[in-house]
Amino acid sequence: MQKDITYLTTAELAEKIKYDTRTIREQLKDSVLIEGIHYIRPFGKRKILYLWEQIRDDLGKFSQASTMVPMAKGGVAHG
Repeated sequence: MQKDITYLTTAELAEKIKYDTRTIREQLKDSVLIEGIHYIRPFGKRKILYLWEQIRDDLGKFSQASTMVPMAKGGVAHG
């Protein structure tokens, strides 16, 4: 069964996540937004389409991970 995918342009993604389009293109793309996971280039062309469901699912993961402090015995402290 094929799940529905919402394709967004950079401007549409910027509106949803409240980031400037320039920030998405210059800082997030290829650092936290990875080609083939978070965005595609349809037909191998220059245009980029972002995959909303994958971005939405991963959005909170980076935030949660950055507040965790590793502990000596392998656990983490939530700081």
